[in-house]
Amino acid sequence: MEREGGYATLGRLYQVVPTITECAWGTKTPFASIRRIVQDPRFFFRIRPGLWALNDCRDRLPESVLPSGKTPVAKVSENTHAYYQGLIAQVGAMRHMETFVPLQDKNKPFMQQTLASVTTVPTMYKFTYDETLRKAQTVDVVWFNERKMPETFFEVENSTDMLNALSKFVQLQDFAAGFFIVADALRKREFTDKVALTAFGDVHNRVLFESYEHVAVLHAKLTELALLEQGEGQTL
Repeated sequence: MEREGGYATLGRLYQVVPTITECAWGTKTPFASIRRIVQDPRFFFRIRPGLWALNDCRDRLPESVLPSGKTPVAKVSENTHAYYQGLIAQVGAMRHMETFVPLQDKNKPFMQQTLASVTTVPTMYKFTYDETLRKAQTVDVVWFNERKMPETFFEVENSTDMLNALSKFVQLQDFAAGFFIVADALRKREFTDKVALTAFGDVHNRVLFESYEHVAVLHAKLTELALLEQGEGQTL
């Protein structure tokens, strides 16, 4: 973790630990060991779901990763939003999807990179009429299949009202794509109430809710699976 700047996702730790030659593991369950170790409060602390840091590096972490007391609330929300956009994009890549984020988000920080560096579609594919396309390219994350058609639309709702996200999905309902709202688990009841409104009757059975925690766990599990399939997990 120190080599990663003092912070990393579980998925990233799964990737880099096998490359440390002086690190030998006497266990057949190295990924479980990593999960257990990062929960030791003597050395590590959790920043948010899926993201851990070294106690010794707390004062040196980028503001985009660990905001200070002086960080504006709006900036904290923006950075949290970008973090989950990045995780969703990486999950899409691990599922062999092409991934897109809106133009205005591409330079936002995600770990030691930007969102542009973890997505594969720089400009929205012209898969429909211009009017609908303009709406689609405002969605927080879009996964595309091999035919360059939208597979799944994701809206990350960190602090904003879910009504705007649901309205987008209504306008995109004619595509055979999935619709997800990703937010803190505490907002599940809010989602349930709003998606049940009459205005969203055409999509209320198609829009699903995923919590931040679930996205973080999925990101780590898919990374683990990819490493095992590559045989890298066997080197630990």
